[in-house]
Amino acid sequence: MRNFLVVVSIFLVSALGRSQELSSPDDNFKMKFNLKDDGSPTYQLFYKGKEVIKPSKLGLELKDDEKSLVNSFEVTNTETSTFDETWKPVWGEQSEIRNQYNELAVTLNQPSEDRKMIIRFRLFNDGLGFRYEFPKQKNLVYFVIKEEHTQFAMTGDHTAFWIPGDYDTQEYDYTKSKLTEIRDKFDGAVTSNASQTQFSKTGVQTSLMMKTKEGLYINLHEAALKDYSLMSLNLDDKNLIFESWLTPDAQGNKGYIQAPAVSPWRTIMVSDDARDILASNITLNLNEPNKIDDTSWIKPIKYIGVWWEMITGKSSWNYTNELPSVKLGETDFFKVEPNKTHGANTKHVKEYIDFAAENGFDAVLVEGWNEGWEDWFGKSKDYVFDFVTPYPDFDVEEIQEYAESKGVEMMMHHETSSSVRNYERHLDTAYQFMKKYGYNSVKSGYVGDIIPRGEFHYGQWMVDHYLYAVKKAADYKIMVNAHEAARPTGLRRTWPNLIGNESARGTEYQAFGGSNPNHVTILPFTRLIGGPMDYTPGIFEMDISKLNPDNNSHLNATIANQLALYVTMYSPLQMAADLPENYERFPDAFQFIKDVAVDWDKSLYLEAEPGDYITIARKAKGTGNWFVGNVNGNESRTSKIKLDFLEEGKKYEATIYADAKDAHYKTNPQAYKITKKTVTNRTTLKLTSAPGGGYAISIFEKE
Repeated sequence: MRNFLVVVSIFLVSALGRSQELSSPDDNFKMKFNLKDDGSPTYQLFYKGKEVIKPSKLGLELKDDEKSLVNSFEVTNTETSTFDETWKPVWGEQSEIRNQYNELAVTLNQPSEDRKMIIRFRLFNDGLGFRYEFPKQKNLVYFVIKEEHTQFAMTGDHTAFWIPGDYDTQEYDYTKSKLTEIRDKFDGAVTSNASQTQFSKTGVQTSLMMKTKEGLYINLHEAALKDYSLMSLNLDDKNLIFESWLTPDAQGNKGYIQAPAVSPWRTIMVSDDARDILASNITLNLNEPNKIDDTSWIKPIKYIGVWWEMITGKSSWNYTNELPSVKLGETDFFKVEPNKTHGANTKHVKEYIDFAAENGFDAVLVEGWNEGWEDWFGKSKDYVFDFVTPYPDFDVEEIQEYAESKGVEMMMHHETSSSVRNYERHLDTAYQFMKKYGYNSVKSGYVGDIIPRGEFHYGQWMVDHYLYAVKKAADYKIMVNAHEAARPTGLRRTWPNLIGNESARGTEYQAFGGSNPNHVTILPFTRLIGGPMDYTPGIFEMDISKLNPDNNSHLNATIANQLALYVTMYSPLQMAADLPENYERFPDAFQFIKDVAVDWDKSLYLEAEPGDYITIARKAKGTGNWFVGNVNGNESRTSKIKLDFLEEGKKYEATIYADAKDAHYKTNPQAYKITKKTVTNRTTLKLTSAPGGGYAISIFEKE
């Protein structure tokens, strides 16, 4: 492990040092800081000699503060340093991660107000991170943010992969367009499931992926989001300047700060190779090191669950089935209907436990097990669940004893109905209940409008709550998989019991009308930049009407594509989401899901183009076995991949799960072929992926 820090301090008078430069360790990036004549700070970024961010303003507007923190500054100090370490994540895509950067910290003073702010820049070999710091001082202690005015000035009308700005959901398909086309396409991008779209028709969410006409890839995001509001971006589409747009609270304020404090990091990743964006560790490296001393209880999980049958409407969350359907937008789901079987009953759950034990799965998730689902949504109800009272047909003790006898863990489900105040009042009791019955992980959900009323999913209050729940879970040695939460920003480095999130349009939407077939070729460049996603892959029956005649949805992927997701959609928490009976229909394809690892020593990005294709190879932790996944976009494509990452001189058996010649995500999604062959590090494979298709390969060492 390497870990060294070199610091150089330079004290400057206000008339000097208005401009500073910083280079990345490999010298490919250069960042310029400048203080304009009015005392407003700006920065500029270059990659390989090309400007990628034009001079862009920095600063924060404070509520009821005429001066704010936007201008009238002078530079009083700059400090540069270099840093290089290699650290080991508890789990991840790599067993070791290098954290190497050059740093510039600029101390600014407002003489008229006698207050200071530091802007800290870190320049890595794959991009830039910067944040605002508010030291302890007499004249800046408590303050309210009206808006953060961080700008990202683009050099051209780039192609972007974006979802609309929204304070409450990220569950959208992505739109691909030029920046100047966002306004025209905005209304079409806002789907019926959207809770609200509160800012202008050029507002987009991060992580924002772009490509320039010269072939540069640019990604804008944030890291280490805590005690602050989530950042979206508002585009001035005439001048092509993005500006930060923080999520407000119920009063319209964007953040309450008590110094000393820091903002999240704002990140800019740039490369002329799309694979470098996928491989970047900037988000993780800008977070603090692990704060959990004993991590032996934090383990990647492969699981199944009583879930998809309720999502599709085949069975019910609700025990009583007495109330009419609940509507979210135009889509009926979480249905409460007569003649629907309650999925979470003891006999049925035991069947899932048996299936998990027979096929080597670690855990079984059960949703709809507890009282409250009969009246849980859309009523602005405060006391909705208590998280410990099961329905009469769900015997907690019997199920736990049965699971333990089979060597299977149970995974808890806490749907809060976004009554967050209610969840916090029950949290200790709920976690104690979990430990009593041997539940070591929880999937929490935040569907609906937030209580306290008027708060948003991505505001400072909720950001604090999500982290509070994770920290509290760590006290009980519980892993957390939070759905509908703020999208991750690398906090899992600090709190590795945050083993997954949803926070994007996952597989469930394939049962709510479907997602675009190339959706999974965009998510790794956007949502997954911040951390792993509980995407719930592995659906083999694409015609949802075969599960529920009232649901005409179609899953827009091939079986081979669904297998590949276990490699391309990184997560230490992977679900085989389909019904056991559908896996029993395709046992040869199901074998890949049973074989594929969930924790890795090494990840290699073989091919990548956002919206078109991704091919990734990963080496299973502690073994010589490799798994390869390719997901394809809307058009058929043939890829040629070299297996030169295999150990020289060794022979391996490769099992290739590929689309059949006539496979197509819509017309023939279950057409696949499986071939086995001996391979070495000199082997090259040529494989064709169907529209919405892909391939998956398991590569095992030969004895």
